[in-house]
Amino acid sequence: MTVNFDKAFGIHDDALLLFERRTQLLAENIANVDTPDYKARDINFDQVLQNTKTEAVKLNATHKGHINTSNEALSEVVQFREVEQSSADGNTVDLQKEKAAFAENSMRYQTTMHILSKRISGLKAAFRGE
Repeated sequence: MTVNFDKAFGIHDDALLLFERRTQLLAENIANVDTPDYKARDINFDQVLQNTKTEAVKLNATHKGHINTSNEALSEVVQFREVEQSSADGNTVDLQKEKAAFAENSMRYQTTMHILSKRISGLKAAFRGE
């Protein structure tokens, strides 16, 4: 009997890649809070969900820990944030929002890791016949 890991893990492995990419974007935003003309970027999760419904987006890593950002579907979901309050130097980073988004993203990442861990434990138990 063969095990289909795509079915076993569902969308959680792809979600980890998205959360990882979003963590990178948010960290870049925070690091550039004082950089003139820096435009804050984020992932548009609504667009990701829409793409998943229509064309089953699959994120592929070119190297361990890297995401292929040349993939049109992924580059479409990374967008500049809308400015709520303009700044004199043209920077669009709101540090409080970035920190809140970073904390929320970290929590979602940890939750997804927990779900994957439980699924892997279930598969291990099934292989052992428990």
